[in-house]
Amino acid sequence: MKKTLLLTPIALFMIITITCAQEIQTVFKGGRVTGYGAISNKSTTINGEYANLVEVYGGVYLNKRIFLGLGGSGVTNNISVPPQYSVDPNRSLSYQYGQFGLVTEYVWGSDKAVHLVFQLFTGAGFTVQYDRYSWDDDGYDYFDDDIDSQDENWFFVAEPGVQLEVNMFRWMRFSPGVSYRTARGSESAGLADSDLSDWSYNVTFKFGKF
Repeated sequence: MKKTLLLTPIALFMIITITCAQEIQTVFKGGRVTGYGAISNKSTTINGEYANLVEVYGGVYLNKRIFLGLGGSGVTNNISVPPQYSVDPNRSLSYQYGQFGLVTEYVWGSDKAVHLVFQLFTGAGFTVQYDRYSWDDDGYDYFDDDIDSQDENWFFVAEPGVQLEVNMFRWMRFSPGVSYRTARGSESAGLADSDLSDWSYNVTFKFGKF
């Protein structure tokens, strides 16, 4: 009986030791983790009008292949609100559009001078109506509190795309590309899902450790 009690913990110890000695299988072999950030300028349309978006994003880069990060973008030019949809028809209001969420990239052939990047943005988008003054005015891009409702509107956005990436330096990459933005769930006055969905053409610069 005593021998049995003694052998039991020894056997358990041997099983644990053998199990721990085995190589652990992982998805990302080697475990190389770096990161980079990016700034992008996008040309698209919203409600049939030209829209210029500035986007920034950053995150971790796994094994020279998978990028996981967060990003956001916003419109920088005037997109006029038609009077019939304006919260205050006596004012010349503008639509502001923005989006933020998860950015993922799959880099195909990262070490080659020129290679492809497949990208996907998923997150939240929003629109709001606001007073947009000229550059010379003190209230430029000012949200007027006197307006009772600015028609704040939130919805889901998915934007897959592809980039042709060029390794300019070890720490910088130039990545022009194209993407398609799909909006779902918009309830804004004058902005249906189809008005917010369209192709985007971007010029992107990435900085970091690749």
